[in-house]
Amino acid sequence: CEDCGKSLIGECRLHGPLIRAKDRVIPSRARLTLPHYLTLRVLELRAGNQQILGVFAKKVIQKRTQFGPYVGQLSTKLTRYDESRLVLQVLKDGGKYFLDTPNEDCGNWMMFVRLARNQEEQTLVAYQHCGEVYFTTVKPIEPHTELKVWYAADYAKFMEASAVFIKEESDVCPLPPVAKEPVDPWICSSCRSSFATFALLESHQCIHKDRV
Repeated sequence: CEDCGKSLIGECRLHGPLIRAKDRVIPSRARLTLPHYLTLRVLELRAGNQQILGVFAKKVIQKRTQFGPYVGQLSTKLTRYDESRLVLQVLKDGGKYFLDTPNEDCGNWMMFVRLARNQEEQTLVAYQHCGEVYFTTVKPIEPHTELKVWYAADYAKFMEASAVFIKEESDVCPLPPVAKEPVDPWICSSCRSSFATFALLESHQCIHKDRV
């Protein structure tokens, strides 16, 4: 105690406790990386005060806008799994690794983007380029619209997932890997890769233009 000049275990009985000043709470790394025209909204509050967040547009975002790369830790297994988020993997030095985000200080804002349940609500497509994962808008995004993502066709094969969705009555189901009836695909004129939709083809062609 500076008033008594004594070293005490606990509070000073004569002069009382110290006045404690707390550090200012700062946002996590992931929240600080959020672009100024995007915002996070709490969609649900679960047990243990766990917040379910979504990323929403604050202004119109043009089609073919690229975000990324996705920031995460390379890992052979996931330490944090969320059924509402995409599982992402990349090829690095000949190995296949997960992009793991165990907490908000290990990733960027893209970790908050939720997966699309159907094509109607999908606004972003995820793909791998030069060992990194990027998200690109597949259509203009209006203000107050949530950003939702699904795999590009080639990346879906890499992730062993379905490339597109179909809606049957009130349920949303992924298409099987091989269609029972032949479907005319969209073909890339540069590499002859096939895509289920024109939007996926356009996103894929951005990669060729960037390389040129």
